Amino acid sequence: MAHDDENPLVLGGVIEDILYSFTSSVSLLVFINNREISNGCELRPSHLVKRPRVSVGGEDLRTFYTLVLVDADAPSPSNPFLKEYLHWMVTDIPATTSAVFGKEVMFYERPEPSAGIHRNVLILFKQLGRDTVITPQWRQNFKSRSFAESNNLVPVAAAYFNCQREHGCGGRRSE
Repeated sequence: MAHDDENPLVLGGVIEDILYSFTSSVSLLVFINNREISNGCELRPSHLVKRPRVSVGGEDLRTFYTLVLVDADAPSPSNPFLKEYLHWMVTDIPATTSAVFGKEVMFYERPEPSAGIHRNVLILFKQLGRDTVITPQWRQNFKSRSFAESNNLVPVAAAYFNCQREHGCGGRRSE
């Protein structure tokens, strides 16, 4: 495992803003438009029309996982008062399969930031068993830590990408 100063989840502020420090123990592969994404890569809303394809590692089909996709910076990085915004949730994903084998309990809503660069974080949690996760009632102000605590979930993997509006430059506007 990378030291904290090399861990992209630490560098990107995912550890601290969204999750406590944890040790990644299950592989999580995320493909967007048939391209594997790496931590911190830049995507536009047009890349995110279809839900990501997500493969989950692990050894035992009797182990189940929950996948969430949250925006850490909604509605804008300078004033993230809706954070975390829940874009997608799939529960009961058997180990060694992919998200399509789970239950989509919060349908995929593509990220469409209006201002700034947003960190969109995919988190994979290990469940105690099948059908043990209570689905949230709303998307805004989702809290990954509290959600994990109340559902006895343990984070086992995470990945994130950056997203900004389609024609944004990412920096300040010049006159």
